Order: sequence, then structure tokens, then C-alpha cells
Amino acid sequence: MHSLANEGFLSVNGMQLEYRIVGQNQPQSPMIVMLHEGLGSIQTWGEFPTVLAGATNASVLVYSREGYGSSLLSQRELPINYIKQHALQVLPRIFDQFGFSNGILLGHSDGASMCAAYAGIKRDARLRGLVLIAPHFCVEEETLAEIRNAREAFMDRDLRQRLSRYHTNVDAAFVRWNDVWLKPEFANFDLASELANIRVPTLVIRGDDDKYGTHRQVHFAEQKCRCELKTLIIPNCGHVPHREKRAETVEAICEFCTRLLHRNESNRKAHTARQAD
Repeated sequence: MHSLANEGFLSVNGMQLEYRIVGQNQPQSPMIVMLHEGLGSIQTWGEFPTVLAGATNASVLVYSREGYGSSLLSQRELPINYIKQHALQVLPRIFDQFGFSNGILLGHSDGASMCAAYAGIKRDARLRGLVLIAPHFCVEEETLAEIRNAREAFMDRDLRQRLSRYHTNVDAAFVRWNDVWLKPEFANFDLASELANIRVPTLVIRGDDDKYGTHRQVHFAEQKCRCELKTLIIPNCGHVPHREKRAETVEAICEFCTRLLHRNESNRKAHTARQAD
């Protein structure tokens, strides 16, 4: 692991990615790695990483993917398999650079799909569990309809202005994501085989009023997953539970993660106590 500051830029596969670490970042300590949504960045998480670090007693790593936030843009288009490509080619190198040894992957929307893809393809003993917020496991017409609405809002209304607060290159951040989702071949995307191969405990959180899909995403996970699976559908909540219903979201994550994040520490203390006896 390199000696890294609590924030800055990280070189990964020729890309310069902005990152920030919240909470204590000690060797072998538990870490939550957070992957943002399709139009997200470090900034769109708001205070959620800080709240989560305090509530779980774990360090939290957030970063902006290539072309998002202040991370540099290196390719004009997202590949059709960008979700699995990021999961398999970028995420492992981020783990290595930060000395990830024990922790949780937490993703929102596209980021949640990336987390599921990673855990379903890689058997990583360092990974204790997954928290998937508003994930996409397959493509629904409701999702595509909302993405078309987003294009209209970006072109003709104030979405571009609102997103410009979070992205240096706002046009590339929006258009690349929007274009790839609306390509006809992207309709074939699904994570059925990956879900069936996840072997770590998984928590799926979804808002009851999320317009970027339906509860089919939750049912899909329930049908395919063979791991320990918990699901939470939050009433009166849309696509961003960690902002719209922060207290309920943090409570659910803490309840799910505490035993997983600090399992090694608990086992070590138990072993020490047995030796003392």
C-alpha cells in the first residue's frame, strides 16, 4: 500500500481519480468503500460518508469515477459493459492502493450494480458484505423512461445547472451515462449469474417511490441470491434513501454491518481471553 493522504488524486489504470477518506485509516482496520450513482461523485454523497464513519466506527473511502466530479476525463464514451469493467479492472486496484483488508462495499444505483458484479465474480476473502442502495440488477422500461426524462431535463430545463455543482465536466458526465443506458444493446444487461455467485451477506435498500425502476429489482435478488440476504423497502422514499431517509438508512446499515466489520476484532479479543484462561 502507498502512503496516501486523506484526500487527493489517485492514479489507477492511467486515470486520475479524486478520493477522500473519512474516519481513522489504520492498517487492518475495517473500511467501507463507497461507489456512487450514474450521475454521482464524491460531492453528491454529501455528509453521508461522515455520518456513516461515525456510526460504524469504520473508515469510509469515497471516490469519483473517471469523468465524474473532479476526476479527469480520459475516454469520450462509456463502454457498453462499463459496470462490469469498472468492477473488475478498476476496483481491485483501488483496493490494493488503499490496503483494503477487511470491509464492506457500499454502492448506490450504478455503484450498487458494480458492487454486486465484483462480489459475484471475485471471491475476495477481504470482503465481508455488500450494501446495495437502489441497485439495478436488470434493465426495466421504467428505468429507461426516467432516463429519457432526465435527458429532457438536462437539455431543456435546469438539470445541467444543478449537476454542474458536482462535476467539472458536466456535459461528459451526463451524456456518456445517458447515451449508454439508451443504447438498444444495453437492454440485455443483467446480473443474474453474478447474484447467484455472491457469497457474502448482502443488504438491499430501496425507496418505495423510486422512479428509476420497480421492486422487481428486489425480487430479482431474492430469486437469484444464495447468500444471506436482507432487504429493506423504505416508505415515502425515492431513489436516494441515504439523503431522503438518512436516519432509517444509516440505522439499517449499522445493524447489518457492525458484526461483519468488527468480526476480526471480536475474534481476536475472544482468542486472547481464551489464552488468558
